[in-house]
Amino acid sequence: MLDTIAIVNVIWFLLALCFITAFFLCKFSLKLPRSLEHVFQDLIRYGKTKEDIKRPNWQLVFDVSKRCFYHFYAASVMWNGLLLLFSIRSVVMNEALPDWLIDALWCLTGRPRVAWKELHLSILLLQVLLWVHSLRRLLECLFVSVFSNGVIHVVQYAFGLGYYVLLGLTVLSINASLPQSGSLFDQFTWHHVIGTLLFIWASFLQNRSLSLLAKMRTDSSGKVETLAHKMPCGGWFELVSCPHYLAELLIYVAMSVCCGCSSLTWWLVVLYVLCNQALAAQLCHDYYRSKFEMYPRQRKAFIPFVL
Repeated sequence: MLDTIAIVNVIWFLLALCFITAFFLCKFSLKLPRSLEHVFQDLIRYGKTKEDIKRPNWQLVFDVSKRCFYHFYAASVMWNGLLLLFSIRSVVMNEALPDWLIDALWCLTGRPRVAWKELHLSILLLQVLLWVHSLRRLLECLFVSVFSNGVIHVVQYAFGLGYYVLLGLTVLSINASLPQSGSLFDQFTWHHVIGTLLFIWASFLQNRSLSLLAKMRTDSSGKVETLAHKMPCGGWFELVSCPHYLAELLIYVAMSVCCGCSSLTWWLVVLYVLCNQALAAQLCHDYYRSKFEMYPRQRKAFIPFVL
């Protein structure tokens, strides 16, 4: 019962609910009161999807360059790298996790300290995958992606920084809900292999998609030629407008598979990612369709042949 009403579960469910509500408001062009509409659109849009909306001057004060995206992944590499180090020391040297970390996990889950006396192999694997994902995205932001002069809201910026802090704590929080069955070697099972393979494939899909987007703005030598937005094509862009968002969802699904698909908490994280990425993809899809008259009608926004 504790696992179903844990604060961490409530947080992820409410985040998913906020984004799915925003998705339906945009999908069906539902209007809010004029006093809220400008604020709502300013908060949910970023980058190119923000270009065509009219905003009063006071809202421009809260703009942050989209090039700051790499801050999110830099923070994640440091924070989740630190949590991974604590976990490795706990397993290898039999050292307890720091008291402040245990206190934070207790607040999120209500579980006693003994719940983190022994860490499950799935937790270590998830921490490694999360760190690898963050490092790859950091390198892509710095050396692959070509950002335009687009902006994000300062609230989005603050949320992005806090997101990976919460995510790292969430990974550790699910340790209490996983069965302990002997040594780490004894805990190794097929779902670790399947989940890792899916993670690797989804990561390649995301990298390939981001590389195709970057190449639309560079010449053959890699020199930036333009910051203009062009119609994406090639690869999975022939199926959906945002395959990199689909890949992000698959990465989190892969991590759930690594848990044996048994963690309610992590499925709530997956639900949040689904709602978040669906909203972002729908906004991008609408932008492409409005900007390019010849945009393929059969192309979906996010999930091939579905959404």
